[in-house]
Amino acid sequence: MRVVIAEDNVLLSSGLELLLTSKGFEVAAIAQDAPGFLAAVAEHRPDITIVDVRLPPDFRDEGIHAALQARRERPGLPVLVLSQYVEQQYARELISDKRGAVGYLLKDRVSRVSEFVDALRHVAAGGTVMDPEVIAQLLTRHPLDPIGDLTRRERQVLGLMAEGRDNATIAARLVITENAVHKHIGNIFAKLGLSPDDSGHRRVLAVLTYLSRH
Repeated sequence: MRVVIAEDNVLLSSGLELLLTSKGFEVAAIAQDAPGFLAAVAEHRPDITIVDVRLPPDFRDEGIHAALQARRERPGLPVLVLSQYVEQQYARELISDKRGAVGYLLKDRVSRVSEFVDALRHVAAGGTVMDPEVIAQLLTRHPLDPIGDLTRRERQVLGLMAEGRDNATIAARLVITENAVHKHIGNIFAKLGLSPDDSGHRRVLAVLTYLSRH
C-alpha cells in the first residue's frame, strides 16, 4: 500500500516512515509543505495520504487545505489527518463530500501503534475514522440541536460510531448486547431526524452532514 505523507516535523515524519515500512506500507514521498504534497500525490497516486493540518509557511491550515484540493482533483483520495489541533470547519468540509475514505486523529491521543495502523487501513479501504475528541467538539458546538435529546448511553454509542467502530465492538466496549446497540443507533437517528443506517462509515457521515447544516 503506497503512502504519501505531508509533515514538516522531520523526527515525526521519519518515525512514521520507519513504522509504516515495518508494517508493509510503501512510503512513496514525504512532503514538508502543501505544494510538495500536491506534487507528490499527482506523481505517485498513493493509496492513502497522511496529512498534518498546519504546514509551512504560515502553520495555519495549509495541510488540510491541500488535502481538500487533492480530493477535488482526485475524488475519493483516502486522507488521514494527523494533527495536534481540531479544525472544526475543515473537519466538516473534509467529511461532508460523502465519499468516505477520511480520518482525523489527534497526535497526542494515538496511544497504540496497532490502532493507528488499523485506522490507516480502514481509511484506505473507504472507511471513516474520527478521534472521539474531534467528534465531541463538533457535537458540543451545537448545544441547541436535537443531540441534546440523546441519552448518556446514546452519546457513548455515537462517540464509538464516530471512531468507526462496528456494532460488535461497540457492544463489547459498553458491555451490552449487539441488539441493544442496534436499538440505540435507531434511536439516535430518529432523534436527529436522519434515515436509519447503521452500516459502515455512512453512520458518521450522516451525523456530520446533519451538523454541517446548522
